[in-house]
Amino acid sequence: MVAFALKPKQIVGGIVSTSLLSLAVLEVLTTTAIANPPAASVETKVKVPSTMTSEPFNINRYLKVPPNFSISVYARIKKARFMAVAPNGDLLVSQPSTGKVLIVRPNGNKDPIISDFVTGLRRPHDIVFHKINDTTYVYISETHQINRFIYKFGDTIAKNRQIVIAGLPDSSTSELKGAYGHELKNIALDANHKLYVSIASACNACKEDTVSNPKRGAIYQYDANGTNRRLFAQGLRNAEGLAFLPGTNDLWVVVNNRDNIAYPFNDSTGNYGKIIRSYVDNHPPEPFTKVRDGGNYGWPFCNPNPDTSTGLNNMPFDRDYQWNADGSVNCNAMDRIDKGIQAHSAPLGLTFLQNTKFPSLYSNGVVAGLHGSWNRQKKTGYKISYFPWNSNTKTLGEEMDLVNGWLVSATQQVWGRPVDMAVDQQGNLFISDDYSGTIYKLSYTPSVQVKVYRDSNLTGVSQSFPTSPGVYKAIEGDLNIVGNDAISSLSVPPGKVVRVCQNETGGQCREFSAGDYKSLGADLDNQISFIEVK
Repeated sequence: MVAFALKPKQIVGGIVSTSLLSLAVLEVLTTTAIANPPAASVETKVKVPSTMTSEPFNINRYLKVPPNFSISVYARIKKARFMAVAPNGDLLVSQPSTGKVLIVRPNGNKDPIISDFVTGLRRPHDIVFHKINDTTYVYISETHQINRFIYKFGDTIAKNRQIVIAGLPDSSTSELKGAYGHELKNIALDANHKLYVSIASACNACKEDTVSNPKRGAIYQYDANGTNRRLFAQGLRNAEGLAFLPGTNDLWVVVNNRDNIAYPFNDSTGNYGKIIRSYVDNHPPEPFTKVRDGGNYGWPFCNPNPDTSTGLNNMPFDRDYQWNADGSVNCNAMDRIDKGIQAHSAPLGLTFLQNTKFPSLYSNGVVAGLHGSWNRQKKTGYKISYFPWNSNTKTLGEEMDLVNGWLVSATQQVWGRPVDMAVDQQGNLFISDDYSGTIYKLSYTPSVQVKVYRDSNLTGVSQSFPTSPGVYKAIEGDLNIVGNDAISSLSVPPGKVVRVCQNETGGQCREFSAGDYKSLGADLDNQISFIEVK
């Protein structure tokens, strides 16, 4: 390998630039199975306005985010839970502790304006905008009912309230005698105007919820106006995040699974039926799964087992010692979980990024807010997880961190607990945190230089180039990224176009406008000898 100095040459006559990046090529680049985008790796100081420095921001706070991202405090809202971005860009935030849904409106360079959108509700939680014909509704769940309000563009106060579903079980239900730890309701609506309501369990694990009316630990489907209730799926202890894969009616959920599970194997360990802390720490995983009509996902009789060769994917079930030791419920008949999340992570919000303006590197994936553990010897969760989506196999890729750092590993100190995520009209990701009372804004800042990388996925040895027009050739010592001119991914800043070619004199070439490209295409990877910044 020969080390070369960077020697840009101004573009002169004789270099012909031809745009070869057609729409067809763009389509190939976005659908080809390529490496995952960069995970959280950069320790980043949280930007905090001077008006929002109350605890925990009375000292500098840091979160780890992917390259080229920044994170800031957008608003301070105590015990902020679920969110939704209105059609005009305003942000709605539920505040179950006060019975309110707040509206947060941008205010130029000043702090956003926060006011009451609706008050007097019983622990409001989930918020969904949904359009039927020419009418836009905002659905808001309470513990005992589901409301919808007719929304006009720019409304700052909820209007024209309709109670579409009444009589849902909550702590006021007589049989529960005031005890219902999971009474908050989550909702979703599909393209056929069907409304889905998660009625979570009233217990850690119990049979009573499986025979109640309505069943608890289940999801019910209704028409959008609240009629025609029917059981859609069951065996889901506490399905918090409900979301449809964009462009489909495929319902996906993340679930808070049971606690203090007894060791289920009658083996030589002598632990059968005992509560073993080391076993409880990792069992059972939190389900992240597609939910089919008529499905049963095991709770409380069967628990997904992460200790087989498939790991957290498509896990088989073990009998629950407490409720199914004799195998009277057939665990082999249960619907397997698509993906497991570390036990006790407490996933809450679930947001698909397709059809949003979130950076394209990540827009074919989904994020989940992991609220964090309370009953694990070593804490887990307290982060935003990202799962790539494989469009060909229609499956989730391996979990990776998008934002972490609310849990300080060395001290096990917790200063924030993320709940939900929402993408605004500019492509920023809002994150709610009910522990510190914060709405964060995760923003992407494109590179101000052209950057090329040895490996796909914007990783490996990198080299940067000025954004001023210039030509860089391997034969003249300009490309020193690796000894074999291996370049597989590229970052182009706004307003720039970069042309790359296999040979110093041209040959196979392609042009790239502003953006991050995880792959340059199989025909160009590792063969770049000429780069032109235009």
